[in-house]
Amino acid sequence: MKVEVAIEKDLKKLPEWPYITNIQHFSVHDGPGFRTLIFVKGCNLRCEWCHNPETQKPYPELYWKPMLCRQCGRCVDACPYDAINPPIPPEIAQDENSDYYKIRLDKCTLCMKCVDACLYEALTVVGKKYTIEELITEVEKDRPFYDNSGGGLTLSGGEPTLFPKFSEELLRAAKERYIHTCLDTNGFCKWSVLERLIEYTDIVLYDLKHLDPEKHKERTGADNKVILRNLERLLETDTEVWIRQPIIPDYNDSMEYHLEVIEYLKSLPRMPDRVDLLPFHNWCESKYRWLGRKWSMADIEAMDPKVLRPIKDMYAANGFRVTIGGSGFEKV
Repeated sequence: MKVEVAIEKDLKKLPEWPYITNIQHFSVHDGPGFRTLIFVKGCNLRCEWCHNPETQKPYPELYWKPMLCRQCGRCVDACPYDAINPPIPPEIAQDENSDYYKIRLDKCTLCMKCVDACLYEALTVVGKKYTIEELITEVEKDRPFYDNSGGGLTLSGGEPTLFPKFSEELLRAAKERYIHTCLDTNGFCKWSVLERLIEYTDIVLYDLKHLDPEKHKERTGADNKVILRNLERLLETDTEVWIRQPIIPDYNDSMEYHLEVIEYLKSLPRMPDRVDLLPFHNWCESKYRWLGRKWSMADIEAMDPKVLRPIKDMYAANGFRVTIGGSGFEKV
């Protein structure tokens, strides 16, 4: 199935109010200071290097964690749809080269009865609904750390602009409580949506994956015309904008390519307030396995941040504030 078709199929199930995959406290790489990250579930891109595959589909999914599974068979007995593979010796299932996966995804209806039956938390649900008040209560727990570090709330995903009503209400609720806000977005949305959200956003963390429309589509499932146009419009406002560039081996990691990016960014209505170079890593491989998916980039080694120093220096020489890794405490 083509990536574009898969995205379209998933987005037909898009709820108005998103599921949340994680509330991460004390993050230091997604905006200034210590931050509380809220990850919405659902994305309109399928980046091949995605480090949060559990946020791609907009509905609840199952994690099966082989290291916790005792292969007791309770889930087999609980499933009414014959969607569970029979137990095998745990050491075989846990082998990193094993093709065994507990759930027969083609038969699974996500009734979650297997989760209820599991005694060891080897089967868990990914995706939970929260009210705005519940989320703000979680965010408020970290207020002392925000006050001391300049931190706050970062709304991420997935893609928050897919859920404009929810995202606007959450960001507004944070601003009403004088909490600093960041919006982490791929920019692949209607400008009218982004324009609404920046009213309650202190910093937009804006993804820039590739300048070439075809290369962008090859690795994400969509071209970048809307994304680049929205960036231009965003930089016509006074909103603080940090460009976030995931640096992928043999895709957008060359000096020549970043010379093009520098010239492009300098051509915009104003320079972005910061550029973050985010080196590729493969620490998310286990998530793909827990979801029963193969990851095409699993065998690619994590990138040593040091190799990006010449690229960082090139941005700095052209007047950009730039970091490697996007730390909220890094001097730029």
